Amino acid sequence: MTVRVMLVDDQALLRTGFRMVLAAQPDMEVAAEAGNGAEALAALRTTHVDVVLMDIRMPVMDGVEATRRVCQEGEGGPGDPKVLILTTFDLDEYAFAALKAGASGFLLKDVPPGELLNAIRAVHSGDAVVAPSTTRRLIDRFSPMLPGTADAAEHRELARLTDREREVLLLVAQGMSNGEIAAHLVLSEATVKTHVGRILTKLGLRDRVQAVVLAYETGLVRAGRG
Repeated sequence: MTVRVMLVDDQALLRTGFRMVLAAQPDMEVAAEAGNGAEALAALRTTHVDVVLMDIRMPVMDGVEATRRVCQEGEGGPGDPKVLILTTFDLDEYAFAALKAGASGFLLKDVPPGELLNAIRAVHSGDAVVAPSTTRRLIDRFSPMLPGTADAAEHRELARLTDREREVLLLVAQGMSNGEIAAHLVLSEATVKTHVGRILTKLGLRDRVQAVVLAYETGLVRAGRG
């Protein structure tokens, strides 16, 4: 299956560099490009895209607002694409806001080509968080922006989970991969993947990053606690 990628960045030179990397891959193609969030939304209404590489700081409409609209049901048009945020700084409050808005992860703009390709494939498959330890540190850093206490509705959401699913969610929120969780709980990786899928379905979440954010919002995990 070919992964169709959209490049959204106001720097044409950067888009060119990413396009060259993706074009060399037999399982990827650049389906569309845009110079800001508004152009991206317009293109997504007529073009099927699997993964959007989204810059944050752009004119007209920034990446945070564009991500929010893409991730809202129906706004993205065909295909319900996943969003990967591009950021200049490792701990960027805008990247945190984009994760809250529904992005599946974030990458530094100077990411090595191999890591970029692996991240796109991982997000497309839904099997892994991009740079889980970095995502965890980002949430730790900006967790004061989260509500101080979770509301009753959020607690009711967690109540839908079995004890094992809550245990798996806690480990996901700590940045563990499926393989690491399997080793920790002495389960098969396939079983862990099944648990993660059920957690996402029960809680109405798109992917593991949203599960991590929810774990912080509900107080299941608190900043700085391992």
